[in-house]
Parts: sequence; C-alpha cells; structure tokens
Amino acid sequence: MTPPAPTRFAVVGSGWRSEFFVRLARMAPDRLRVTSVVTRTAGRAEEITAGWGVPAVLTLGEALREQPDFVIASVPWAAMPDLVRELVAAGVPVLAETPPAPDVEGLRSLWHDVGGSGRVQVAEQYLLMPGHAARLAVVRDGTIGEPTSVQISSTHMYHAVSLVRGLLGVGTDDVVVNAREFTAPLLDPLSGAGWDPSARPRDATTTLATLDFGGRTGLYDFTDNQWWNPLRGRRLLVRGTRGEIADDAVTRLVDPVTPVTSLLSYRRRGIDLNLEGVDLDTIALDGRVVHRNAWAGTRMSDDDVAVAELLARTGAWARGEGDEPYPLAQACQDHAISLAMAESARSHADVRVGGEPWS
Repeated sequence: MTPPAPTRFAVVGSGWRSEFFVRLARMAPDRLRVTSVVTRTAGRAEEITAGWGVPAVLTLGEALREQPDFVIASVPWAAMPDLVRELVAAGVPVLAETPPAPDVEGLRSLWHDVGGSGRVQVAEQYLLMPGHAARLAVVRDGTIGEPTSVQISSTHMYHAVSLVRGLLGVGTDDVVVNAREFTAPLLDPLSGAGWDPSARPRDATTTLATLDFGGRTGLYDFTDNQWWNPLRGRRLLVRGTRGEIADDAVTRLVDPVTPVTSLLSYRRRGIDLNLEGVDLDTIALDGRVVHRNAWAGTRMSDDDVAVAELLARTGAWARGEGDEPYPLAQACQDHAISLAMAESARSHADVRVGGEPWS
C-alpha cells in the first residue's frame, strides 16, 4: 500500500512559535512537510534556510506557488487579523495562532470579515494533548455521567477556557464570569530562559475565576508562570452526575451500590529494558485503551503530539478529507471568555459573554 502523502504547510512569521512547527516537521518528515517560511528581510530568510533547513521567502505570493495544503499565520497578536483576512482573500485555508485577534472588537470585526468563509481554523491544541484527550474520551463515553463542572489549574486564559468548554460540552453557550486576582510571594526558579539559581521569592499573581454556563460551571485557577514553575503543579477535576475524574483517577458507580476508583494507565516506551523507543504508547482505563498515540516513534513530548495531530487534522480538513479541527468560532469564544476574566478581575463585577456573532 502506498503511504499517504505528507501534510504540506507554509508558515508566515519567523519567531519561536514558527520554529516550533518546523521542528515538528523534522521529527515526522513522512507526515509533515514545511513548503516555506515567509519572513520580512533577506537576512532573516538566509538565517532560516541555514538554521531551520527549510526554504524561506519574502512574500506570501512566493509561498503560495508551492501550493501548500494550508498556511499557518504565526505573527504577533496585532498583526494576526489582517494576515488572516489576506489569506482568506487569496482563497487559502488558514491555521491561525491563538488568539485570532487581540480584543473583543477585533474578534467581532474578524468574524464579520471571514467568519462565513469556512477557511479559518485556530491552533488550539490542548484538547489533543494525550492526557486531556484520554479524559475527554472517558467523559464522552458516559463513564461519569453528564459532566457538570470542571476545575482547572494548569494553563492560562483561552487555553484553559478551551479545556473547560470542551470537557463540559457547552459550545458557544452564554456564560457569566466572575474573577479576582490575589498576590503572594513565590520562588520562581525556572522560566523559558532556563534555571535561575539566584532566584528569590517575588510577588506572583493568582487569578481565580468562576464560569457559570447556566447549570454547568468552570473554576479557573492560574498563577503567573505556572507553566514553567516546578513549585506549582497542574490539576484538573471533571465532575459528572455519576462520578468524577481527578487528574488520572476515575471514580464512578459500577452498580447501584458500588463506587470504584481506577487510574488512567500510561504505557510509555523506553523505560528500563524496553527498546521500542522513547514515546507514550497508549492510555488505558481498566484495560480499555482510551487514547493511542498516533505519533509513536517520533519521540515527541505530549505538547508536540498535540500540535502535530492538529497539523495533520488541519491538512485533512483543507484537502476535504476530514472535519474542522478547531473552527474560528470556538477560538473567538475562548478568547472572549478569557478577556471577560481579565475585565471581571479589574472591575470586581460579573461579566457576561453572550450574543456574539459567532455564537
């Protein structure tokens, strides 16, 4: 059988996030291929070609000559909406980085201009991370009944909102947001720049927010730099009518009088004398596989796996072979709610998100 052709994509932008996409294509060259990277100067183009090992061009027109399946818009927030408009006007399927516009008015304007085109997806990958994908599968198969609440202390803003909405299954339903900020000293020894052995405790802000979807609720808890800080863990609780998922522990009734708790079991390759490689293989619940790593053999991290899967699904959608991976309407709702959290924290008042044009 002839293997399927790799998903082919171009990237507009030459920052660290663009390099992230290029790195994934290097890790899975039989499935992902970068046709070109668009940057603004000849000097930067030379650096990209030499350092990243992919063609670099100076104009969008040059990039489109290679006929990529889709184009990733990976530029700063302020430049994102106009680039998305330009790509849609050129008839190109688009994968926009998060968020698709900086503020609510920008989201509304972008939706007005391109929302009906059906050409825009957004690079929101968190529901595709293996652990979250396994939890979502358990929720959707009814193991804990109907989901009623999600509590998350992990990632920030629109990413966390995406997880809450996805696990609750609330779509673009109206929501009332109430948020507050609290400050306390915290040692912060690790950041994107690396370890800081001389770090001392400094003030860090924690944002707590409730999201009331009218019968289903979310609780958001995030502390500055929580992604990196090893002194602050990550927690996720999904409660349902017949049980709950607390991180990797699944509690439910197996008959009318018997509650049982089981753990999501991760099979990882490369541990001890296992010579299959260094990857996550499967995640199972009581012997039933609820997630299988489609990128085993690439040595990708969980976040890499999520983004690679998003790229593959975007390629399938762009070629008319699959469903939309993360439509613009969903990403607009995520960011509108995250902006409402910030507004509520400032005003100390409830903020409602509803009646938006993408709803």
